[in-house]
Amino acid sequence: MLFNQIIGQEHIKKHLIKSAENGRIPHAQLFIGKEGCGTLSMAIAYAQFLLCNFSDDIDTCNLKCSKLQHPDLHFAFPVTTNDAIKKHPVSNLFLEDWRHFIAKQPYGSLFNWLKHIGVENKQGLINVDEAEAIVKKLKLKSYEGGFKVMIIWMAEKMNIAAANKLLKLIEEPPDKTVFLLITENEEQIINTIKSRCQALHFPALSEQDIANSLVVDHQIEDMEASKIAQQAEGNFNKAIHLLQNDGSDLIFEEWFINWVRTAFRAKGNAAVVKELISWSENISKTGRETQKRFLNYCLQFFRQALLMNYKSDNLVFMKTKSNFNLSKFAPFVHSLNILDIEKEISKAIYHIERNGNAKIIFLDLSMKLTRFLHKKEI
Repeated sequence: MLFNQIIGQEHIKKHLIKSAENGRIPHAQLFIGKEGCGTLSMAIAYAQFLLCNFSDDIDTCNLKCSKLQHPDLHFAFPVTTNDAIKKHPVSNLFLEDWRHFIAKQPYGSLFNWLKHIGVENKQGLINVDEAEAIVKKLKLKSYEGGFKVMIIWMAEKMNIAAANKLLKLIEEPPDKTVFLLITENEEQIINTIKSRCQALHFPALSEQDIANSLVVDHQIEDMEASKIAQQAEGNFNKAIHLLQNDGSDLIFEEWFINWVRTAFRAKGNAAVVKELISWSENISKTGRETQKRFLNYCLQFFRQALLMNYKSDNLVFMKTKSNFNLSKFAPFVHSLNILDIEKEISKAIYHIERNGNAKIIFLDLSMKLTRFLHKKEI
């Protein structure tokens, strides 16, 4: 992958190229950015630049990197057991799947990756077996005499044992070894790892960059591209899903509408509370990544309702596919409950990530929502 294939982020491209050409290449860098902003694509392009611009055969090197088959380019990413791999899952066992995934979805999310390998109902992890494999790979000499690059995607999914195993190597790597750690949530990375890396923050993509890419690479009309870019909120992965009319939002919409309607009726009504319990049980049967995506969808829905309530219609892009009327729902989301709603949904996401009991988490959130929706704005 080349820098000119990366959407936007021009200042980061220039920084990485200039620092490399000047010989200022940190041995460990942390690329921080939300889903769909291009951190993984940028890391691959940067790795290719390091491996090939200092190579005696640039064309051959570029060909190997384009197929993610360069012997000095290594990857680690969250994995878990599946039908084919029953125990000790590590990235090397999924490399063919990984190459296909990057070719198809270079801006894909962790959920997309887990779905690609057929385990979307599980949580991926970078475990101590992975850390041991990384240590073994990087202790070997470079195959082609230049740099060795280790890209660790979703580094926040490293467990404590894996992180501790890599500490010494990240602090004092072998000569010409570069670590590129990628994260969507730096707060979940232990401080001893963060302190050993030079951080580079990626902003969300601009609407213009997303729209331009949709027009050029996907041949859609300017008006449609602009509409999708606005809804994507700086996330190119989301833009692609919107372009392909991804069905998950329709399912999430059904769950959300059922949830808020039931929560509103549940105040002082024990029979309806049983419906909330049933709703919580049904959601808890889905995978944790699906649960987190749904909760993020809920956050977006509430924010859109708030904007509509305060007459910021030019910022409201959400269109429901059912007969649910967003304008009638909007007055129930206001300045006196939106912060509580956001806080509790964010807490629920946090506890889901840490393997909390999903049924209890969703029921607790539902009971609190019942109170929030009945809170009056003064």
